Amino acid sequence: MAHITINQYLQQVYEAIDTRDGASCAELVSFQHPHVANPRLQMASPEEKCQQVLEPPYDEMFAAHLRCTYAVGNHDFIEAYKCQTVIVQSFLRAFQAHKEENWALPVMYAVALDLRVFANNADQQLVKKGKSKVGDMLEKAAELLMSCFRVCASDTRAGIEDSKKWGMLFLVNQLFKIYFKINKLHLCKPLIRAIDSSNLKDDYSTAQRVTYKYYVGRKAMFDSDFKQALPPLQPEEQEDDPHLPAAREDAPGERLVLLCSSVTTRKARVLGLRLDSVQNGERGHMPTVELLRKYHLMQFAEVTRAVSEGNLLLLHEALARHETFFIRCGIFLILEKLKIITYRNLFKKVYLLLRTHQLSLDAFLVALKFMHVEDVDLDEVQCILANLIYMGHIKGYISHQHQKLVVSKQNPFPPLSTVC
Repeated sequence: MAHITINQYLQQVYEAIDTRDGASCAELVSFQHPHVANPRLQMASPEEKCQQVLEPPYDEMFAAHLRCTYAVGNHDFIEAYKCQTVIVQSFLRAFQAHKEENWALPVMYAVALDLRVFANNADQQLVKKGKSKVGDMLEKAAELLMSCFRVCASDTRAGIEDSKKWGMLFLVNQLFKIYFKINKLHLCKPLIRAIDSSNLKDDYSTAQRVTYKYYVGRKAMFDSDFKQALPPLQPEEQEDDPHLPAAREDAPGERLVLLCSSVTTRKARVLGLRLDSVQNGERGHMPTVELLRKYHLMQFAEVTRAVSEGNLLLLHEALARHETFFIRCGIFLILEKLKIITYRNLFKKVYLLLRTHQLSLDAFLVALKFMHVEDVDLDEVQCILANLIYMGHIKGYISHQHQKLVVSKQNPFPPLSTVC
């Protein structure tokens, strides 16, 4: 494939289309395939050659693909993105013409993935040149992917096996990646509704469903909707790992569950992390050091220990030490939200030490200063306690007159599983 001529390449394309071989056709238009490195196929003007072999709109589609390989060879990702938009637009015309058949879904997957990748690369080049804002090309790519999504979602005539609806979840996952990148998470809502109402939602591939749940969970975590963020994993999505022992009742309410570490051959490492509430009744799970080490995730060891112990100082140090890693994973802001659980566990220790239901606010102030919390005063203590009470982490009220926290005599610090 690395040395075939343009005529041989186009003949393979023709045969793949003629025999409705979606997988082969997808390879021939994908930048994951080695043919794109073939200098014989990197052509600035391949239109005439393509028109001699292929019918419209495939001639336009594959001519744009060859121009795209030429642009990539010259490291011109702005031009590559323009070519890729033509590829997707041409494909859509062909796809819509395929009535009651979905053999071309693998082709759609290939061109949609490359569109997102080139949009991201084009964005970077344009920003460096000062010609665009960050995310402009990705936003335009999302509009084109939405056109593909509408074609798939509106296919109501074909039988279930031949339905284009099988392509919906892949496109949703690509759109999620874009929306998270450009910080437009509100655009995820209609996509989530579309998938959740689909009769195919439980029948998509495990890889696609895990990716979908990962992004839905991340969005819910950003929205502080922890119950929505933490649905139970299906058996095929969850690893049964002996390194996950039952946790104490005081466990911090976050289990790191590693999702399908070998979901695809390309992704041998962990696809995602779930911050899961531990307790089921009064039991739960905490990741052991062995489990974190197994998946090369020791960055979380100090975080889980800090939250569990109510150690604000250690949590601050752990987040600062591994900030770059957490930001790259897109979970730094989520981990920041663990501070409220850390406050809860610290203040519970104060309650257990003093053994009274009327706690002086000064006691909490001393605890915070012991944790090196800077510029803290009684007003901030009251603010933190008010938030914990509002969120249900503490059952009680603040007596401003007596400067005390009065907690319930029954279960003043409810298990996290009943709150999160």
